[in-house]
Amino acid sequence: MPKSPYKEYINTLSKISEAITSDLYIEDVLKLIVTLTANVMKAKICSLWLLGKDAKELKIRATQAMSSEYLKERSIKLGEGIVGLVAKEKKPVIIERVLDDKKYKEKELAKKENLISMLSVPMMVKKKVIGVINCYTTSFYKFTKSDIALLSSVANQAAVAIENTELIVKTKIIQEELETRKKVEKAKGILMKERALGEEQAYNLIRRSSMDKRVPMKNIAEAIILASDIKRL
Repeated sequence: MPKSPYKEYINTLSKISEAITSDLYIEDVLKLIVTLTANVMKAKICSLWLLGKDAKELKIRATQAMSSEYLKERSIKLGEGIVGLVAKEKKPVIIERVLDDKKYKEKELAKKENLISMLSVPMMVKKKVIGVINCYTTSFYKFTKSDIALLSSVANQAAVAIENTELIVKTKIIQEELETRKKVEKAKGILMKERALGEEQAYNLIRRSSMDKRVPMKNIAEAIILASDIKRL
């Protein structure tokens, strides 16, 4: 694994940073991260595992590998295997020969993919671990301190991107829910005034109309508001 040029390293971090403010879905962000990381590390396979909400299990969420075997959904418990150990201890681990390491769990897969050496680092946001990034070579390689520093920097930058992307998605969902509530409340008020309905009756009318027409309540509310605005013209 030859040393990556400094410019390529900076470019990788820059592209991951751009993903933070992009409109990409989280799956696309993860795919971008492993592809860029594999390129900058000159690795055969790069895989990204994320810790679940219960903080007890990690699941593989992205890899740039094309092998159908490697792309299968897999999970591992915190503290189990190399991935689980790295997540639990929050420290990088180097395995010079994965087939000879007792803690390495996926030996059959490693044989099929011809994986030899491995570097695994935690993905950290401040002091919290959110996942693990692995890089594999197909020939024997002694990872250096520079390799660890490089992958750790990429992993931590990726962790920030993932945290922010998930926060953005949650924020958008909350904003959409609030916007829907505001419009439904406004439409409900219009129906109460124009048709002399009670609050519950007006709400149920909007809800039934939404179900009958198979469109979101927000759309029904917008139509009621628009019709009311037209009447006032």
